[in-house]
Amino acid sequence: MCDRVRARRVRAGAEMKGVSAIPAVAIIPSPLFLWRVKVILFLLWGLCCCKIGWDSVMRMSVDLRDLFLYEAFLYYNPLLLVALMIWLWGVNLWVFAQSSVNYAKVFDLSQTHLSHREIWRCATWLTLVVPTSMTAYLYLYSHGEVSLAASQPV
Repeated sequence: MCDRVRARRVRAGAEMKGVSAIPAVAIIPSPLFLWRVKVILFLLWGLCCCKIGWDSVMRMSVDLRDLFLYEAFLYYNPLLLVALMIWLWGVNLWVFAQSSVNYAKVFDLSQTHLSHREIWRCATWLTLVVPTSMTAYLYLYSHGEVSLAASQPV
Protein backbone atom coordinates (compact mmCIF):
# COMPACT_ATOMS: atom_id res chain seq x y z
CA MET A 1 0.00 0.00 0.00
CA CYS A 2 2.79 2.40 0.80
CA ASP A 3 4.23 2.12 -2.70
CA ARG A 4 0.91 3.05 -4.31
CA VAL A 5 0.45 6.06 -2.05
CA ARG A 6 4.02 7.18 -2.69
CA ALA A 7 3.53 6.81 -6.47
CA ARG A 8 0.35 8.94 -6.29
CA ARG A 9 2.18 11.64 -4.35
CA VAL A 10 5.04 11.65 -6.87
CA ARG A 11 2.56 11.95 -9.76
CA ALA A 12 0.64 14.71 -8.01
CA GLY A 13 3.86 16.61 -7.28
CA ALA A 14 5.03 16.22 -10.87
CA GLU A 15 1.72 17.48 -12.25
CA MET A 16 1.89 20.56 -10.02
CA LYS A 17 5.33 21.38 -11.41
CA GLY A 18 4.05 21.10 -14.98
CA VAL A 19 5.81 17.84 -15.68
CA SER A 20 3.74 14.96 -16.95
CA ALA A 21 4.17 11.66 -15.15
CA ILE A 22 3.30 9.76 -18.32
CA PRO A 23 6.50 8.54 -19.94
CA ALA A 24 7.12 9.90 -23.40
CA VAL A 25 7.33 7.10 -25.93
CA ALA A 26 8.88 7.87 -29.28
CA ILE A 27 6.84 6.55 -32.15
CA ILE A 28 9.31 4.99 -34.56
CA PRO A 29 8.01 3.65 -37.86
CA SER A 30 8.94 0.11 -38.75
CA PRO A 31 11.91 -0.49 -41.07
CA LEU A 32 9.63 -2.27 -43.54
CA PHE A 33 7.38 0.80 -43.75
CA LEU A 34 10.39 3.08 -44.28
CA TRP A 35 11.73 0.77 -47.00
CA ARG A 36 8.37 0.83 -48.79
CA VAL A 37 8.27 4.64 -48.61
CA LYS A 38 11.78 4.79 -50.08
CA VAL A 39 10.82 2.46 -52.92
CA ILE A 40 7.70 4.48 -53.70
CA LEU A 41 9.67 7.74 -53.71
CA PHE A 42 12.37 6.16 -55.91
CA LEU A 43 9.75 4.96 -58.41
CA LEU A 44 8.04 8.36 -58.36
CA TRP A 45 11.40 10.04 -58.98
CA GLY A 46 12.13 7.67 -61.87
CA LEU A 47 8.71 8.32 -63.39
CA CYS A 48 9.23 12.09 -63.16
CA CYS A 49 12.68 11.86 -64.77
CA CYS A 50 11.32 9.71 -67.60
CA LYS A 51 8.34 12.00 -68.20
CA ILE A 52 10.44 15.18 -68.23
CA GLY A 53 13.09 13.55 -70.41
CA TRP A 54 10.55 12.19 -72.91
CA ASP A 55 8.73 15.52 -73.20
CA SER A 56 12.03 17.34 -73.66
CA VAL A 57 13.24 15.02 -76.41
CA MET A 58 9.91 15.05 -78.24
CA ARG A 59 9.93 18.84 -78.20
CA MET A 60 12.98 18.97 -80.50
CA SER A 61 13.06 18.63 -84.27
CA VAL A 62 14.07 15.24 -85.68
CA ASP A 63 17.48 16.31 -87.02
CA LEU A 64 18.38 18.10 -83.78
CA ARG A 65 17.14 15.14 -81.74
CA ASP A 66 19.70 12.73 -83.24
CA LEU A 67 22.60 15.09 -82.58
CA PHE A 68 21.35 15.82 -79.10
CA LEU A 69 20.92 12.16 -78.13
CA TYR A 70 24.43 11.44 -79.41
CA GLU A 71 25.81 14.26 -77.23
CA ALA A 72 23.86 13.10 -74.20
CA PHE A 73 25.17 9.57 -74.75
CA LEU A 74 28.75 10.88 -74.89
CA TYR A 75 28.31 12.98 -71.73
CA TYR A 76 26.52 10.48 -69.52
CA ASN A 77 27.72 7.07 -70.71
CA PRO A 78 30.91 7.12 -68.56
CA LEU A 79 28.98 8.21 -65.46
CA LEU A 80 26.36 5.52 -65.92
CA LEU A 81 29.09 2.92 -66.41
CA VAL A 82 30.77 4.02 -63.16
CA ALA A 83 27.42 3.73 -61.35
CA LEU A 84 26.93 0.23 -62.80
CA MET A 85 30.46 -0.73 -61.75
CA ILE A 86 29.81 0.37 -58.15
CA TRP A 87 26.53 -1.58 -58.04
CA LEU A 88 28.33 -4.69 -59.30
CA TRP A 89 31.12 -4.18 -56.77
CA GLY A 90 28.45 -4.24 -54.04
CA VAL A 91 26.95 -7.40 -55.54
CA ASN A 92 30.42 -8.96 -55.54
CA LEU A 93 30.90 -8.17 -51.84
CA TRP A 94 27.40 -9.46 -51.07
CA VAL A 95 28.14 -12.78 -52.80
CA PHE A 96 31.36 -13.07 -50.80
CA ALA A 97 29.45 -12.40 -47.58
CA GLN A 98 26.73 -14.94 -48.45
CA SER A 99 29.24 -17.66 -49.28
CA SER A 100 31.22 -17.07 -46.06
CA VAL A 101 34.38 -16.20 -47.96
CA ASN A 102 36.63 -13.98 -45.87
CA TYR A 103 37.49 -11.65 -48.75
CA ALA A 104 39.20 -9.18 -46.39
CA LYS A 105 41.79 -11.84 -45.64
CA VAL A 106 41.97 -13.10 -49.23
CA PHE A 107 42.66 -9.62 -50.62
CA ASP A 108 44.73 -8.55 -47.59
CA LEU A 109 42.41 -5.67 -46.62
CA SER A 110 42.33 -3.89 -43.30
CA GLN A 111 39.30 -4.38 -41.08
CA THR A 112 37.99 -0.90 -41.95
CA HIS A 113 36.90 -1.85 -45.48
CA LEU A 114 33.43 -0.98 -46.77
CA SER A 115 30.62 -3.50 -46.59
CA HIS A 116 28.22 -4.22 -49.44
CA ARG A 117 25.54 -2.06 -47.80
CA GLU A 118 27.82 0.97 -47.68
CA ILE A 119 28.86 0.41 -51.30
CA TRP A 120 25.19 0.15 -52.32
CA ARG A 121 24.44 3.37 -50.44
CA CYS A 122 27.10 5.17 -52.50
CA ALA A 123 25.79 3.55 -55.69
CA THR A 124 22.25 4.65 -54.85
CA TRP A 125 23.31 8.28 -54.50
CA LEU A 126 25.27 8.14 -57.75
CA THR A 127 22.29 6.49 -59.44
CA LEU A 128 20.10 9.36 -58.23
CA VAL A 129 22.50 12.16 -59.17
CA VAL A 130 23.42 11.06 -62.70
CA PRO A 131 19.88 10.61 -64.15
CA THR A 132 18.72 13.78 -62.36
CA SER A 133 21.56 15.69 -64.02
CA MET A 134 20.70 14.02 -67.33
CA THR A 135 17.06 15.03 -66.99
CA ALA A 136 18.07 18.62 -66.22
CA TYR A 137 20.36 18.55 -69.27
CA LEU A 138 17.52 17.30 -71.48
CA TYR A 139 15.11 19.89 -70.14
CA LEU A 140 17.47 22.86 -70.37
CA TYR A 141 18.77 21.96 -73.83
CA SER A 142 15.29 21.48 -75.27
CA HIS A 143 14.08 24.77 -73.81
CA GLY A 144 16.91 26.77 -75.40
CA GLU A 145 19.10 27.22 -72.31
CA VAL A 146 22.18 25.72 -73.96
CA SER A 147 24.70 27.51 -71.70
CA LEU A 148 23.00 26.16 -68.58
CA ALA A 149 22.65 22.72 -70.14
CA ALA A 150 26.38 22.65 -70.87
CA SER A 151 27.14 22.93 -67.14
CA GLN A 152 25.05 19.85 -66.24
CA PRO A 153 27.33 16.94 -67.10
CA VAL A 154 30.07 18.29 -64.84
